[in-house]
Amino acid sequence: MKRRVLIPLTIALLLLAFKVPSLGQERSSIKVKNSEVVTNVVVIDIVQNGKTYELQCNAGGYLCQPLKNGTYTMVELPENFGMYVCRNVEIYSNDALDPEKTERLGEYCLVEK
Repeated sequence: MKRRVLIPLTIALLLLAFKVPSLGQERSSIKVKNSEVVTNVVVIDIVQNGKTYELQCNAGGYLCQPLKNGTYTMVELPENFGMYVCRNVEIYSNDALDPEKTERLGEYCLVEK
């Protein structure tokens, strides 16, 4: 009996956990100026609303890759969401027709310069 209740409950909680970060997200357009890997850290220089920032993540990690120069959509995740202990953001391509169905390109720490 317990197993019958726990499995659907677990599935429901997992689905909720994947859906919650989409609430209250702030989307903005960014421009990637440069990407490089420095001592196993991917460092991406970006410009958002005329201000420069860095995106950082652990090279070889899940959803961590250098980005080509160009324009992307950045989504700031709510506090305490994401892989890193920092201001977490997700990056999406601007090329997709439907932004809600766009594949996530990466997850990074947003660092002010």
